[in-house]
Amino acid sequence: MKDIKIEDRLIFALDVAEVSEAKKIVSELDDSVNFYKIGMELLMTGQYFELLDWLIARDKKVFVDLKFFDVPETVGRTIARLSDYGATFATIHGNQALMEKAAENKNNLKILAVTALTSLDRGDLDDLGFDCNVKDLVISRAKRAFEAGCDGIVSSGLEVPYIREYVDNKLIAVTPGIRPVANDDDQKRVVDVATAFKSGSDYIVVGRPIKNAENRYEAATNIQKIIRSAFEAV
Repeated sequence: MKDIKIEDRLIFALDVAEVSEAKKIVSELDDSVNFYKIGMELLMTGQYFELLDWLIARDKKVFVDLKFFDVPETVGRTIARLSDYGATFATIHGNQALMEKAAENKNNLKILAVTALTSLDRGDLDDLGFDCNVKDLVISRAKRAFEAGCDGIVSSGLEVPYIREYVDNKLIAVTPGIRPVANDDDQKRVVDVATAFKSGSDYIVVGRPIKNAENRYEAATNIQKIIRSAFEAV
């Protein structure tokens, strides 16, 4: 068992268009969520780091989900600068030299390598030229991420059991695409809350099931109850 507070295992995806809207949702969620993911849409507001500082000032943990992908030296310097802001996680793409440079410069920031986006399926991987199945691609990238010094990976809950079988358990597994019920949106490789943790995920990222709920606080609190039950049952 990793030393992770139960209430920190839920990460809410602040995928909204404006910082004012993000702050409103954070205030609405109050103590039901301690950990927030902020991504590319909010970056384009020009107030991204102001929001990051605002969250940390309120004792919230921050997941910088910008999926850095560039020349390794550039990514290394970017990660070094980002580490000064107090975020907990940051995502990078899973190329070997890039992962190594990010790990060298992370300081207290934890680096998560993206394995295969949960919006991708077998047909998408064929289009991208990957001559392997999703499971093998994810296992390969997870192994390389651990060897490169990354702290964790972002992976669908469908592949986490295989990662736990083939990669050191010290590797953090963050699982997006969580759907408490069946869905018909753009996320193709999804699992529910309890299954994610039973499969070996350390954190889950939830967006629309909370954001689109009639009562967001209640929706987040209900997910927290499921998470707590999953660990009490162990």
